[in-house]
Amino acid sequence: MRAFLALPLLAVTAFALPAPGLVRTADAQALATAAASDAAVQRLADRLSRLAEDGLDPRWYQVPAAGLADADPARYRAETLRAAQAALADLLLGRAGPLRGRVDLRRDPSAVQLGAWVAELAAAPEPATVIDRAADLPPDARALKAELARYRAIAAAGGWPRITGDTRRTLEPGTMDAARVPQLRARLAALDPGLVEGPAAANPLYDDRLLAAVRLYQASEGLEPDGRVGAITWDVLNTPVDTKITQLRVALDMRRAQPAARAERRIEVNVPHYRLQLLDGRRVVQDMAVIVGRRDRQTPMLDVRMTAVQFNPPWGAPDRNAREDLLPRFRRDPAGMQAAGYRLFQRVDGEVVPVDATTLDFANYNRNHFPYFVRQDAGDRNALGRIKFVMPNSDAIFMHDTPDRHLFSRGQRAFSSGCIRLERPMELLSEALSGTAGWDRTRVDRTLASRATVSTPIARSVPVRLHYTTVIVEGGQVIMRSDIYGLDADYARAMDRGTPQRVASAEGGNARGAAAR
Repeated sequence: MRAFLALPLLAVTAFALPAPGLVRTADAQALATAAASDAAVQRLADRLSRLAEDGLDPRWYQVPAAGLADADPARYRAETLRAAQAALADLLLGRAGPLRGRVDLRRDPSAVQLGAWVAELAAAPEPATVIDRAADLPPDARALKAELARYRAIAAAGGWPRITGDTRRTLEPGTMDAARVPQLRARLAALDPGLVEGPAAANPLYDDRLLAAVRLYQASEGLEPDGRVGAITWDVLNTPVDTKITQLRVALDMRRAQPAARAERRIEVNVPHYRLQLLDGRRVVQDMAVIVGRRDRQTPMLDVRMTAVQFNPPWGAPDRNAREDLLPRFRRDPAGMQAAGYRLFQRVDGEVVPVDATTLDFANYNRNHFPYFVRQDAGDRNALGRIKFVMPNSDAIFMHDTPDRHLFSRGQRAFSSGCIRLERPMELLSEALSGTAGWDRTRVDRTLASRATVSTPIARSVPVRLHYTTVIVEGGQVIMRSDIYGLDADYARAMDRGTPQRVASAEGGNARGAAAR
């Protein structure tokens, strides 16, 4: 038998889906000797028609119509088992192909042993049970599928009402609003049916009972549970139920063929959850809030290593920051900007020379014409804070301290220009410097107090993975966050395209790569 191609860990394996009615020789033999009775094949077809509960679309697999079972039993049997093979491959290996920029997506096809599953499907007296087991194989599959079923039921009932009116204005507790408050009550009735019982449904007062429901909802969505319904809360309230369904479908597919957790100590940053975890195997050593890139300045997904630490870092503002963020501030108060440590420089005859900001007429400059670059001195007001964690990458992304501590109290924390701001950098520093000779807390404090810029490599580099996982499961509870960059929507489109598609091969213990359709 032909040897199978080795596949890289991060690759999503591609297998071609054969045209309807065609079966490769090895597959034809498996179909001809399939152990399932005709009744079991019909139950298999019924199970395939319910693949939506697993986040897949039954239409992708060309499940034959029930009427074919009477008209042409042999063809019905062959096409049902062929559809089952294709669905089985997607359930085990994942449906979506590689996506540009998503180095955080990981699959390990070699761990699945697809060929063995295909052989079991052919030999099983009840092949639908093989599909069931494959569907439940990914981590947290049952919890995710239960949540998917719940949202599908909401969608089948018509979804939830969209709140209309001025959603740019904040709705404060205790206020009267005849337009928005009744709509808010209807939207949150699933949390507290009493909000819409009897005359309460039309009550325009934002009262204490509604306030409790709003706070509960905000907490469940990762928002600041202050009861104030502002633009962010309105936006989340008006997220269509189909968006939630898409996120759950993506969450299931991303977990298929998931590799085992790394054994080494590592850092993982979940961007849409705004969380950093330092992990040792599966054990959480540290867990802290982070601030990530704005929608228009997204944090890229990375798989890199932390190699060094810099104390009292200066900040060389990227050109975009200088033109879009800092130039307006220089225009308003050039002296104040210099007092905050911001310096302007210009290149003259190949040399970099400082420029006194108070001598410039900033009315002459705009975002398209600003011939200076900006550097901020190290210090308490520096945008990078007092510590910078270096992890070399082509996107110039790093993790750092920040003077804007108040932003960590926010629920949604997409405020940066792409780098990761840390809630508790000193805790991460102690782990980063562990084993680095000559560095203890006394030396760290002395170095920080000196305000001198000092860099040191760390003895043991630490893997750092920035990933995009909007749906997690903790303690059996499904926790969802907004698809802030639209990456789940991109992933769902890749699932719908179905390129590359896969079909199981009955040859050997694994699957053989073939050209994508």
